[in-house]
Parts: sequence; structure tokens; C-alpha cells
Amino acid sequence: MKLLLTSGGVTNTSIREALVELLGKPISDADALCIPTAQYGHPSVGPGERAWQFISGKSGNPMVDLGWKSMGVLELTALPSIDEEHWIPLVRKTDVLLVAGGDVLYLCHWMRQSGLADLLPSLTETVWVGLSAGSMVMTPEVGEDFIQWRPATGDDSTLGLVDFSICPHLAPDGLPGNSMAEAEQWAASISAPAYAIDDQTAIKVVDGAVEVVSEGHWKRLT
Repeated sequence: MKLLLTSGGVTNTSIREALVELLGKPISDADALCIPTAQYGHPSVGPGERAWQFISGKSGNPMVDLGWKSMGVLELTALPSIDEEHWIPLVRKTDVLLVAGGDVLYLCHWMRQSGLADLLPSLTETVWVGLSAGSMVMTPEVGEDFIQWRPATGDDSTLGLVDFSICPHLAPDGLPGNSMAEAEQWAASISAPAYAIDDQTAIKVVDGAVEVVSEGHWKRLT
């Protein structure tokens, strides 16, 4: 799987060009599915208006509204109740999965429960575009600061498809988001190397090769 791990979506020309490169074709020729599931588990997002805004491309985070050939919704909480042949072929033929932010452990839980996590290794040509928690779920560890919801098992692990962690929404002191001081304090509490990235930055990962794509600010934290 090819990963484009963003903090705020496809927010600038550099990130959009990286997406097109990963797709290997124009966005207008690519089929997409959006995954809103993470939003339901976060107390400040939740179900309702914010989920509709993401699905309809009105969230202010450019992902669904980029001009795709087709757009569908893949709701992970529904998948365990339907036959696999009703959704797995759809995922396999889709070019890109657009994954909303929200609560990272809630998203991870439903990726595992739905079977999507098990399917990911076989999706070698599919592009995963994460937004905040949709990016963090691919890391090995998110840290206590980003945990809002826990599964009944208490498991706070994430998928570990990459070997670094992410602090999204890096922002100058006094502005909404995470300050560099907060990011550094968070990084000191986790075991993995990490990146603090702002909403104008993304991390591209292909076959283990990591590249930061940015028109903003970021820092690698160890």
C-alpha cells in the first residue's frame, strides 16, 4: 500500500502533486472511497454534522472534493454485519482510500473488527490518504495525549505499518493546534521516532521509503 499521511488533507500543490504521483494518473481518472469512521469516536467531532461535512467534501480539509472520477463511502462499523463479497471486491478495485480524522483508537478498532486491517497488505497499488487520525493509525504508537477512546480490551496499539509516530496539527504558539513544545513533550513519552507536522505537510511512504512533502513546517523528533 502507498501512504500519504497528512495532518490537514491535500492542502497545497506539493501534496496534491505527491498524490497524483502515487496514483500514477490524474485525480479525475481515479476512483475513491472515503472512510468517516474515526469521527464517531471523538468527543469533539462525533456523529452528525461533521461526518456529513467530510463525506460531502464540505469539511474544509481537501480530500473528497478534489475532483475524483467516482466517490463512495466505506463505513467500517457496518462491514462486520455484511458478507465480505459485498465490500472486499469494491475495495480491491478502488484507487484510493480517503480516511477522516477523529479518534485514532476507534478507527484502529474498527479497521481490525471489519477485516480491513487484514486486507491492507494485499492492496499493493492502493493509495491511503490519511487525515490526522487517519494518518496516525498507520503508526506503531500514538501516545497518551491523543487517546480519547479505548476498546474494552484496553489495547492502545495501532497498526504499525510505518516505524514512526506522528503529531499532527503543529501550529505556532497561541494558535489552534499543537505547539512545538507540546510536540516535543509528547515525543519524549513515546518509544518510536516521530514527526511533528503542520496542516501544510504530509509524509509519503512507498515500500518503506519515507519522504516529507511540505509547504509549511515540520520537525523530526527522536
